[in-house]
Amino acid sequence: MAFVPPSPIYGLSAILLIVAAFAVPIFTLFVKNKRFYDAYAIAFGVFALAISISIARKVFASNAPIIYPFGGWPPPLGIVYEVDMFGAVIGLLISSVMFLIIVYSTWYTERLSGYEWYYTLLLGLEAGMLGVVYTGDIFNLFVMLEVVAISAYGLVAFYRNRPQAVEAAIKYAIVGATATTIYFIATIFIYGSYNTLHMAGIAMRNYGYFHLTFPGMLNYLPGVFYGNMLISACIALALSLWVFTFKAAVFPNHFWLPDAHPEAPAPVSAALSGLVVKVGAYASARFMYTMFGLGSTELLNHGIAHGVPPPRTMFMIALGVMGALSAVIGAIMMGIQRDVKRLLAYSTVNHIGFIYMAMAVGVQGAPRAAIALALAAMVFHMINHSVGKSLLFMSTGAMIKHVGSRDLDKLVGIGKVMPVAGATTVIGALNLLGVPPFAGFLSKYLLYQAFLAVGMPYLAVLVVVASALSLLGYAKLIYMVVSSKPAPVAPGSIKESPVVCGVLIVLAIATVALFAAYPFVLKHVFVVTAQHLIDPRIYISKYYEVMAWMWSSLYGG
Repeated sequence: MAFVPPSPIYGLSAILLIVAAFAVPIFTLFVKNKRFYDAYAIAFGVFALAISISIARKVFASNAPIIYPFGGWPPPLGIVYEVDMFGAVIGLLISSVMFLIIVYSTWYTERLSGYEWYYTLLLGLEAGMLGVVYTGDIFNLFVMLEVVAISAYGLVAFYRNRPQAVEAAIKYAIVGATATTIYFIATIFIYGSYNTLHMAGIAMRNYGYFHLTFPGMLNYLPGVFYGNMLISACIALALSLWVFTFKAAVFPNHFWLPDAHPEAPAPVSAALSGLVVKVGAYASARFMYTMFGLGSTELLNHGIAHGVPPPRTMFMIALGVMGALSAVIGAIMMGIQRDVKRLLAYSTVNHIGFIYMAMAVGVQGAPRAAIALALAAMVFHMINHSVGKSLLFMSTGAMIKHVGSRDLDKLVGIGKVMPVAGATTVIGALNLLGVPPFAGFLSKYLLYQAFLAVGMPYLAVLVVVASALSLLGYAKLIYMVVSSKPAPVAPGSIKESPVVCGVLIVLAIATVALFAAYPFVLKHVFVVTAQHLIDPRIYISKYYEVMAWMWSSLYGG
């Protein structure tokens, strides 16, 4: 049967969002009505969500990735988007939460000037994130990371009349630009040795699939490496992982997050903490499992000298240590914050630590089933944290906007006058703390089970300890809402927006719905996603199928 390429819309979704973003300033020359831009942003949010749903359905129904070669260029000559189960799940998460953030933003920007630039950057941010998780090309990954970064810098500095906002954005931009430059250098090392920029092509070489070549391709897919493969792979991994841990705000590369959050608008904080940091975690997992995974080259999975762990194992240990430190330090720092948004920022450092701890257990010799369980827990916790943290930033953001302060002491009693925002703040806090019947409890329990199964009980204990340490921070949030002290504003002086209430209620329901659907989503989504991530043969074979068909067609085969 001839290969039938997927609809171009799958490959163009991120690009169309970028075009939509840059069209907004042009429209301002003709249209001055804010409602037009609200509807415009929502329409493209719906578009991105519909495409993500379609991609996820197709990937899970076919049990195989979707691959789209841009411009009809056969791999490895052109850019390809290859979306497997992992990319489909995270892409659906991004588009779902971003849709709610856009809806919330229509209320948040009601009395703000510059809303057209806000929507330009917000749509650009979503386009970049979707591009990161859908691309199958490490250089295109660099391009999309830049799109994410530039959009994020502008959004952090949105309140440009505040010196603190500009300072936070400049700090973020300087270090972020350095990070993406370092990643660009890593791509040079990879291309210099592997002669390809495609993730599946790199994996083909690392897994020893040199036989997957045929006449017409040999000039582009040589069966040898240039230079020293071990040195090249190790340098590229070291550079790339440092960049990805910066994007993910993993200790000690988390320093930009606590400054960026307080100064950014509340929906931007929700996007940064709920989604942007997941882009870094996604890229780390993609490199360490798809491209340089458990079955890759012997040089990466076997020690280079007696008694010395394999290089890949050493990278995993480093990620695990950074994750553990993030979980503990983030939890401790939560308890000493007076600024509600800084508290939530350190909560993100805490939870991204759990995600990296789960990612790091996939070392040579560990039981495959246990690794799959850990990665399933990782994906589940990525979703739970995104939902819970977005809920918290938007619920507290509504309170901050009405009261005019981020100081926890000045927000005490706010639940009396903002019952929906108050109730959803409590739900979000309990979800991230890990209390049933909220899904955060199940993902933490799954992490605990996975660490025991993989033979690392100290990590299981650390999950409990770090969660206990975070209790003080979440207790501050809950006390802020339920305290019997007088409210900071007069009763009846605040009318909660139906738009805001709707968004918060949807996110709150999601925390319970994921708990209720746990048996189904664990078996049919998280475990199968983890199994495909551990074993990239399907990812590689789909790439080869497209490559073979296109090259055979080119040569009349």
